[in-house]
Amino acid sequence: MDKSLLEEVYQEHHERGDRYGYLYCGGERTPYLREWIGRGKRVLDLGCRDGMLTEGYVEGNEVVGVDIDRTALRIAEERLGIETVWLDLNTEWPFEAESFDVIVACEIVEHLFILHPFLANVFNVLKKGGLFIGSVPNAFRMRNRLKFLVGKEFENDPTHVRMFSMGKLDSVLSDFFSDVQIVPIQGKVLPFLPVSPKLPHAINSLFAKDLLWRARKALAEK
Repeated sequence: MDKSLLEEVYQEHHERGDRYGYLYCGGERTPYLREWIGRGKRVLDLGCRDGMLTEGYVEGNEVVGVDIDRTALRIAEERLGIETVWLDLNTEWPFEAESFDVIVACEIVEHLFILHPFLANVFNVLKKGGLFIGSVPNAFRMRNRLKFLVGKEFENDPTHVRMFSMGKLDSVLSDFFSDVQIVPIQGKVLPFLPVSPKLPHAINSLFAKDLLWRARKALAEK
């Protein structure tokens, strides 16, 4: 698809869904990102949109934000003063090898048509020992399974082109990175029992709304 046409798709999607100024899962991912990234890092934020999540860790770091939606990028520039780059991550990758300490890809991987070349690009651009941090919706949480059971479509976002479970996400990340950690975020096991660190990880992974990960590029080749 032409880059400008793809941009129109996402701009319409963001405007129709009132997604400018919206932060998926609220701020629940922010403390993790702030702790994992720290300060003094050069960070590449892929799919930054208007910088709502970026705002949580931009202080003390040099952040480059990437998105297909130039309206969102202008908002991010104005709000946070970060450098931004207009890219279609399906086809464009202008970054130099080993040029970033951290790469963030929150709620973007499920939008990509071709996954493994993208992950290979991320691996190449990360410095040795660098962190790859991101998140994806948990497509197989119980709410979605129940919708499927009664004949309803559980995926209502037309821009999502792939689905992830905990196991699939771990397998895909482990092909490139080491020390993969996946944290279940939000969701409910029962109507009055939310996903919580007090519950077994296996239970949380089935019911969580979102799956947040941290993975590392090894210091030395295997």
